[in-house]
Order: sequence, then C-alpha cells, then structure tokens
Amino acid sequence: MKPKKRIIIKLSGEALIGDDNEKVIDPLRVREIANEIKNAYDLGNLEIGIIIGGGNIWRGKMAQEMGFERSSADYMGMIATIMNALALQNALEELGIETRTMTSLNIPQVAEPYIRRKALSNLAKGRIVIFGGGTGNPYFSTDTTSALRAAEIGADLILMAKNGTDGVYDKDPRTNKDAVKFTTIKHQDVLEKKLEVMDSTAAALCMDNGISIMVFDMNEKGNIKKAASGENIGTLIY
Repeated sequence: MKPKKRIIIKLSGEALIGDDNEKVIDPLRVREIANEIKNAYDLGNLEIGIIIGGGNIWRGKMAQEMGFERSSADYMGMIATIMNALALQNALEELGIETRTMTSLNIPQVAEPYIRRKALSNLAKGRIVIFGGGTGNPYFSTDTTSALRAAEIGADLILMAKNGTDGVYDKDPRTNKDAVKFTTIKHQDVLEKKLEVMDSTAAALCMDNGISIMVFDMNEKGNIKKAASGENIGTLIY
C-alpha cells in the first residue's frame, strides 16, 4: 500500500469571523471550513495536521494599545488558538471525522498535551490532528509553529490558506496595481526579498528542512482540496 502524504494546513484565525464581523467565531464559517477540509481528507491519501491562528480573538496590536507586556500578550494569543482549535474540532467531528486537538499548553480537561509520538500515532490512525497553543513559548508566531510541527512530524508540505490572498507577490497587490504574482519561488528568495509570506524564523526553518509551502486563497471553494491534491493554485515556495 502506498504511504499517505503528510501535510500541515495553516489557517488564519480571521478566517473564522463571519461576513458581518459580529462574531469572532462564526459557526457557519467554521462549518464551511470544516467541509473544505473534509473534501481534502476524503481523498484518502493524506494525513492532515492543522495549525490555526488566534487573530480573530486576540491580536498584538490590541496588546500594544493596552500596554500589555509581550510575554503575557503572547500567552493570551496561544489560548485564543486553542479556542479556535476546539471550535474546528467540533465542526469536523460533526462531519464524522475523528479529530484530536493537541496543545503545547497543558490543559488536560479540554485537549491532549502535544507529544510528538502521540501526534504521529493519531495521524497513523486516520485522525486529523489540530495543534493548538502555538509552540508553547512567547515570541513565536503560529507561522513558526506550522514550520516546527511540519518538521517534527515529517510533513513535506504546508498549505498556507490565506484569507483573501491568492499567492505571493513582489509587492502588496492591495496597494500596488502593478504587483507581480509568483507561480513558484525559492525559500532563499522569499527571505532575501523580505516578501513577508511568513515570519523569517518560519521561512528559514522550512528552507533548512526542505518543507515546501503552497500559498493560496482559501475563500475560493474547493481550493484546499486542490492544493492538497498537488495543484499549484497559488504560489509554491520550495
């Protein structure tokens, strides 16, 4: 039997906000995302890990405005990612997919602690694993968490599902009409050009461990499945 391909899907927390911006976790939006992930899962040839941000609940800008100390603010952000992970877990399980949330912060009442071997066991049993709580340390983003977990579990691809951005450009396409989109680009070029696809720590970690990144717009229906199938629907960083 051909071994399954192991991937990490990176979602932004903002993707869980409803169209009316009134709910930081909109149930309908969470279900839509869960359905998109299920379509990829149903391909049958994937082991899927998920990292989700917490920006819909807590952002660094809010912490700065309130005068919070950086470490405390980052821990609050980690807790926000766990809340999002639990919401997505429940939506996936409603669809009949066995799912585990594993956290780098110890909250045994609601989720399993992250243990690499246990995560690999869950994936091998066909479960989707959602990694909450970031790396468990302040000063590291969920981008870095994605790269770290991908390296730890032996994933060779991160699907970076962007909220309204369809790839990597040489400049911000929202403010520059002449921005040029890359179909493929090397990790080294991303770092040298400071393209800010992900933070530099995450980008360097992916480069050092040979982890490719597919950047695409998750708001286009079917795109998660297409990216998981190997279609270049955005920008491939290799």
